[in-house]
Amino acid sequence: MIELIPAIDIIDGKCVRLSQGDYDTKKVYNENPLEVAKEFEANGVRRLHVVDLDGAKSSHVVNYKVLDAIAGHTSLIIDFGGGIKTDEDLVIAFENGAQMVTLGSVAVKQPELFKKWLKQYGAEKIILGADVKDNRISVSGWLEEGPQELMPFLTDYTNEGVNKVLCTDISRDGMLQGPSIELYKQVMQRFPSMHLIASGGVSCLDDIIRLDEAGIPAVVFGKALYEGRITLKDLKRFM
Repeated sequence: MIELIPAIDIIDGKCVRLSQGDYDTKKVYNENPLEVAKEFEANGVRRLHVVDLDGAKSSHVVNYKVLDAIAGHTSLIIDFGGGIKTDEDLVIAFENGAQMVTLGSVAVKQPELFKKWLKQYGAEKIILGADVKDNRISVSGWLEEGPQELMPFLTDYTNEGVNKVLCTDISRDGMLQGPSIELYKQVMQRFPSMHLIASGGVSCLDDIIRLDEAGIPAVVFGKALYEGRITLKDLKRFM
């Protein structure tokens, strides 16, 4: 059964969503992310993906107090991403309650640092963030497109011991147009033992069912929940 991972994206300490990573499309859904997290937990959710969008833009962790509040007042297993660029940022994330971190830009721009952290903390705690646009890796909150193609990028890091990969198709993210199921199938065919977390485009319950039927291990989604296209009650069948 596919693992469900709702997302809470944070700007100015509030729960927001963007479309295609564009900060100008920001929509605030709740002033208090902790309330959102508590509602998820009350409905049987066990995992949470928290993204510090201020952090992603400013290249250091900003909204760690929100992480601390959620970790301190729920039992959700949280992975945290956005702005983790230094040893200090990583320590802040773990000290404020993240059980895992998602690292994207560092893996592209500072591979040696990423590999050091992978050895130091282990593959259970480090999720490789692969943000994809037209089969290329994007970085820095998607404000830059990198030269690397997806499959070689994943091959390099699985050879280093990475097992968990959060793969986001930026063209689909926040657009409610359905996920890139073919892309995720290709990744799973190439890396059958990978714990692949699909992200971007989930618009309805049927999208999650299709990902599950395609054998994708996990899915991150947000806007469909916040816009009421999927209800927390709908998700009970997967729990």
